[in-house]
Amino acid sequence: MKLLVAGSTGFLATELIRQAIAHPGVTSVIALGRREASLPAGADPAGKLKLLICKDFEAYSDDIKSEMATADACIWTIAITPGKLRSVTWEEACKISRDYAVAAIEAISQIRRDNPTSKFRFIYTSGHTATRDPSKKPLILRDYSVMRGEAETLILKCAQESNGIVEACVAKPGLIEDPKDPRFWTKTAKNYGRMLFGIPKVSVQEIAAALIDQTVNGIDKDTLENEDLVRIGAKALAAQASS
Repeated sequence: MKLLVAGSTGFLATELIRQAIAHPGVTSVIALGRREASLPAGADPAGKLKLLICKDFEAYSDDIKSEMATADACIWTIAITPGKLRSVTWEEACKISRDYAVAAIEAISQIRRDNPTSKFRFIYTSGHTATRDPSKKPLILRDYSVMRGEAETLILKCAQESNGIVEACVAKPGLIEDPKDPRFWTKTAKNYGRMLFGIPKVSVQEIAAALIDQTVNGIDKDTLENEDLVRIGAKALAAQASS
């Protein structure tokens, strides 16, 4: 399988790339990023990874379109996280978190329609609080959650209208944690927020393993809640450990 990972330097994208390189079912990994990224020495012994700089996520260059035409799946991780909302305008947050992903699945659908091969799997990484019903804004991240829900709806609709060319899935993780992170205050803040607002958690290793499992072995359902990601990820990691 040839896998596209949208994002090359983020917290989740970095773990996805690491696991994809090691996964026997993934033959090559194309990481699309807005800036240059690098791997530690020896992290890619089989030479699976190719890093591509994408200057415009709404109008793809020919070299990126050619990679889309021959890829089997895409895991989309690019978004403005809640913690960084204050660093950008609302318009930028919507563009990066919603419009880029929608433009990507529309481009892939068109490219694959022109050159039909196998069904393409597209996974959009959203969030636990995202809602597809604007009348049900959560207590926190209200407009942000509605905007992410809009992205979910548009992505699933695009896949449905592709006549089987593209299959889409929305992943809705809660707080993504790194058990190896030694920073006490980071863990304390996340645990406080999780208890206060009832947000579940998943480790970055679990969600990465779950998303790769779904691209390689097939999508279970069009929406994966946090509990699904924990279950699928834990099972995939256990299988890796025993192999």
